[in-house]
Amino acid sequence: MITVKHTNELTSKELIDILKERVKVFVVEQNCPYQEVDDDDYDDLHVCLTENSRLEAYTRIIDKGDHITFGRVLVVKEFRKNGLGEKIVAATIDEIKQRFPQQPIQIQAQAYLQKFYEQFGFKAISDVYLEDNIPHLDMLLKF
Repeated sequence: MITVKHTNELTSKELIDILKERVKVFVVEQNCPYQEVDDDDYDDLHVCLTENSRLEAYTRIIDKGDHITFGRVLVVKEFRKNGLGEKIVAATIDEIKQRFPQQPIQIQAQAYLQKFYEQFGFKAISDVYLEDNIPHLDMLLKF
């Protein structure tokens, strides 16, 4: 089941489950110490794919004013290789189209995922650069 909630709509359990998985993936698995929980978390939308109240995949959507972005895309380790990455990204794009019609979506994608995002219509708009020592590039999707 896909749910989309603003930060202040999340239960404490939902918020802690999300933050635990984000830290597990983006800090521990990627061996990348950085401030994973940030000020955007106060005022963003959390897209969760759950089954039996268990988080399986996640993204967050942030309104940047002139464009919308999403990130922190993750699939919980034991649910990987089941197509959930495609499912959560497609649901995220659909939610953005519904809530922010005609707004472009600009993301900072890990460089190795460029082809993954291209299948949704994203185009690279920057060269590869290092963000927290991980190669990234900016990508844009216009409607």
